[in-house]
Amino acid sequence: MRAVIQRVKKASVKIPEKALERSIGKGLLVLLAIKNGDSFEDVKWLTNKILNLRIFPDSNDKMNISVQDYGGEILIVSNFTLYGDVNRGFRPSFTDSADPTTAKRLYETFVEHIKTISKVNISTGEFGEMMDVELINDGPVTIIIDT
Repeated sequence: MRAVIQRVKKASVKIPEKALERSIGKGLLVLLAIKNGDSFEDVKWLTNKILNLRIFPDSNDKMNISVQDYGGEILIVSNFTLYGDVNRGFRPSFTDSADPTTAKRLYETFVEHIKTISKVNISTGEFGEMMDVELINDGPVTIIIDT
């Protein structure tokens, strides 16, 4: 699994085809990709890492507080293009991305697991849909994590 995590002042995802919009205030935008061979062990490891990342400022303005302790929210958006390989040519290859059925199952498992183990407000995009993502990056702070 690969996650691009951005600390945000606010973020939203819109799905024009469904006239649907979901948004969060201060917290984390998580762009999530599933790779061939990923498992529930990856889900557990990554959810724990994200929930406990100390990337919010403490009273001394040092990154020392997790999203849970900060009282932030999380917006999770599936993004298979994070595994786009452009080492050869100019058109990305997505051979490392899990097949859509497996990826959807693990994406949904990830979302349910993070909701189960935390009290953080979780919002999501829709797997497989074309989405418009808006955010105001706070910092900017962007972290990339691979399992």
